[in-house]
Amino acid sequence: MIRKAVVVAAIAATVLSFSSAAYAQCGGASWYGPGFNGKKAASGETFNENAMTAAHRSLPFGTKVLVTDQRTGRAIEVTINDRGPFVGKRIIDLSKAAATELGFRNRGTTSVCISQL
Repeated sequence: MIRKAVVVAAIAATVLSFSSAAYAQCGGASWYGPGFNGKKAASGETFNENAMTAAHRSLPFGTKVLVTDQRTGRAIEVTINDRGPFVGKRIIDLSKAAATELGFRNRGTTSVCISQL
């Protein structure tokens, strides 16, 4: 299982290195939703835990990014509409829907690579 994860991570890194993306970053991801649903996000939008959105520390609001889970190779597209995460070395906080679609909601965190679309 560890070997498979290493191979998937190597493939993701290779794909990102040949990508024309203007931005790429790998690191930890978590998700949020309960307690924030219906409240204003940093962008001024109403946060919807069922939308495919995410929080990032510096990418402009409205930026679309491809998030690839390094463990599984599964990838999703999300739109940045909030700021965060502010815990440890995590690079992105996904909405509940995005974490569910990526397949890590029950684990809580995962390792990802993100690239700007």
